[in-house]
Amino acid sequence: MNTVKMHYGNPLYDSKAAEIEGFDSLVSLALDMRWSWNRLADELWKQLDPELWEQTFNPWLVIQSVSGEQLRHLFGTPTFRDKLDSLLRDREEEDAQPSWFHTNYPNAQLKTVAYFSMEFMLGESLPIYVGGLGNVAGDQLKSASDLGVPVIGVGLLYQRGYFRQFIDTDGEQVAYHPFNDPGQLPVTPLRLPNGEWLRLEVRLLGRPFWLRAWQARVGRATLFLLDSNDPANSPDRREITAEVYGGDSEMRIMQEVVLGIGGWRLFEQLGISPEVCHLNEGHAAFAILERAHDYMEASGSNFETALAVTRAGNLFTTHTAVPAGFDRFDPALVARHLGPYAQHRLRIPLDDLLALGRIDPHDQNEPFNMAYLAVRGSSAVNGVSKLHGAVSRHLFEPLFQRWPTEEVPIHHVTNGIHTPTWESQAASRLWTEAIGQDRWKDTTESFSDAIKNVSDEKIWNMRRDARKSLIDYIREHQATHFVSCGAPPEVIDKARRLFDPGVLTIGFARRFVAYKRPDLLLSDPDRLARLLADYKQPVQLVIAGKAPPYDDSARDLIRRWIMFIRNYGLEDRVVFLDDYDMLMAGYLVGGMDVWLNTPQRPWEASGTSGMKVLVNGGLNLSELDGWWVEAYRPEVGWALGDGLEHGNDPTVDRQEAQALFALLEQQVIPQFYHRNANGIPVEWIKKVRESMATLTPFFSSNRTVREYTEKFYLPAATTYQARAAQNSDHGKKIVEWKHNLEQHWPNLGFGRAKVETKDNMYVFNVQVYPHGLDPASMTVQLVAAAPQGNGHLFVAEMLRSGQADAAAGWIDYCAWVPATRPIADYTARIIPHNAEVAIPLEYDRIIWQH
Repeated sequence: MNTVKMHYGNPLYDSKAAEIEGFDSLVSLALDMRWSWNRLADELWKQLDPELWEQTFNPWLVIQSVSGEQLRHLFGTPTFRDKLDSLLRDREEEDAQPSWFHTNYPNAQLKTVAYFSMEFMLGESLPIYVGGLGNVAGDQLKSASDLGVPVIGVGLLYQRGYFRQFIDTDGEQVAYHPFNDPGQLPVTPLRLPNGEWLRLEVRLLGRPFWLRAWQARVGRATLFLLDSNDPANSPDRREITAEVYGGDSEMRIMQEVVLGIGGWRLFEQLGISPEVCHLNEGHAAFAILERAHDYMEASGSNFETALAVTRAGNLFTTHTAVPAGFDRFDPALVARHLGPYAQHRLRIPLDDLLALGRIDPHDQNEPFNMAYLAVRGSSAVNGVSKLHGAVSRHLFEPLFQRWPTEEVPIHHVTNGIHTPTWESQAASRLWTEAIGQDRWKDTTESFSDAIKNVSDEKIWNMRRDARKSLIDYIREHQATHFVSCGAPPEVIDKARRLFDPGVLTIGFARRFVAYKRPDLLLSDPDRLARLLADYKQPVQLVIAGKAPPYDDSARDLIRRWIMFIRNYGLEDRVVFLDDYDMLMAGYLVGGMDVWLNTPQRPWEASGTSGMKVLVNGGLNLSELDGWWVEAYRPEVGWALGDGLEHGNDPTVDRQEAQALFALLEQQVIPQFYHRNANGIPVEWIKKVRESMATLTPFFSSNRTVREYTEKFYLPAATTYQARAAQNSDHGKKIVEWKHNLEQHWPNLGFGRAKVETKDNMYVFNVQVYPHGLDPASMTVQLVAAAPQGNGHLFVAEMLRSGQADAAAGWIDYCAWVPATRPIADYTARIIPHNAEVAIPLEYDRIIWQH
């Protein structure tokens, strides 16, 4: 990356920099998105332009907008210069401190992790995200910065991002798509040393087009963003990076070509050679192909060898809980866009490329599945919660036919959130007092005792302050909304007096789609109205969320809430906040007393919104789905559902709605209002303290990134380098081993089998006919299904007994097991064996004894 330097190319910027000494330092601070979670610089930006800062929270935009006269005045003010110098010193000291990664792994072979994601949520000033997936990517990039893990993000810079939402007076969702001016976003263009813009050439449909490259600094980490809005491109090509997930299937495949192929090509241009490629969902799976091509060119290998070598350094994280969630493309569409790429760049037939994304490589009509490509090009695959790992094993079972579901090679790393980003100011003060300023930059498991020693009074005061901040935000937001609607002054004035800071406040904010059941409480509107309007124990409800623009049923869910509020006259007890974004989310998770989540299990792969309330002392009331399955105990919150899957059963929906009302009426609300002599709800605070102390440290992206690093990144880097060593010697041997297995595997088989009982042990003997295959290339195992209630198979390796018949061509294998189960439970099988190959992920052959 030393060949690239920054040129802002902004005449206004250049003139300010020339006139004002120290201006470059201010710019450096504004372009480091560390300020999005470290709020120490907020007062500095406010001094530049208080109104613009409050409207945009974008210091780079503020700097460009403020006059030179104002800047000269501030730079001549000692307090301003002292604050700037102090912030710069703090940043230098922070960067100079040894990080968790370099302290614990000073000699690691891991130098660079390329983290690909279709969206990144870093701050409201960079609106290139939709929701959960971007949240995970942004938070993990921030934690990588905190921990010093060498991660470089790769994404797309969208001209319009995701739509902005406005709810009109009829409850209709109106979608707007404002333009993101790259010059006003906290990103800088990548330019060559001669000042020329770094542009990448990519070909689609036989025509070249250009990608521009941008960089965002995220503390110690870096995010590269590509966009196709180059003036040299045709209008249709410029639209590729217009909107997140925009357009039809053809637009989608072009976006994914830009992300995966263009993203990896950027590394080549910059001279960066990542050891590990982490795919955050299957959207970027084409990076697998381009990485293999890159290796082909460097090593002189063919595609098969290059893939065998490079997949060792690839990791695929799936967030999908249903098959329909995977991106699938018509074979003809793939042929149009990637046929020449396969033939000329990868030097393989198109059918070979299509086979990587199919269950049946010979089915010419089967769509091309990006998740299947990601699995077949990676050395490890993981879901994003323990439950989602199990769900994913079922989803990918078709790729591992005849293997038990329990052995489908999908692991899990439960998501977490970047705690400094999501803690409220009130919570931050409490945590700082209890643990210290730099608490989130290392391991966090030791925090529990410190929080458990915080007094009831301090925790309750923190919750009261955070709730007040939320209500102040709600009042201002709603007043602004009614001004936009042209409401009369009395309505606007009433909005500025909404809600009571002393009332129990419950929040439901997420994408408005059917499976999240945002209308569960509306199943009994009369009961809900009575609950909200109770005079002695009132409740305030805050709803927010965007419906997919073209989903009529989802938009109707929003209308139902608006009509409920209006029909029951509950404007002072329920609000629907439009345009749910990262800024709003910060206020909501900071101030909510209860965070409500009601998805149909198991469609919530992980969920992260409920994790964000933990650090702030909010409590969760959630379906037993996603992360809450791992987190829930009665001491930390409330659970909905029986922990089973019921599909789209309206009877279950009605039952769970009644159970939700019962929980609220009999437990949640009374516990909040049951106070001691000092006005403190002691039992409520007990729950809050336990939740903060035990859940916050675990459900943080600090733990998530450390887990990825130790379980996947470090081993993947080592394995990749071993396979690439000595001119791909190991990679070539793996390919030769597979070819040899393919030649002999159809002839393998079992012969005679017998079992005896000796001293309360079963002695199993089976004959195996290898038919020329080296016995070292296979493993014979004895297998029994998992006992009821236990998710683990019984698997025991069978050993060669020493008996063999060379003439007949069989070898005897033996295993001893306790005689505690029926003999019929056990079956022998043959699987491939190679210590350097992940079985069955990289080779899924299997033979069962009949």
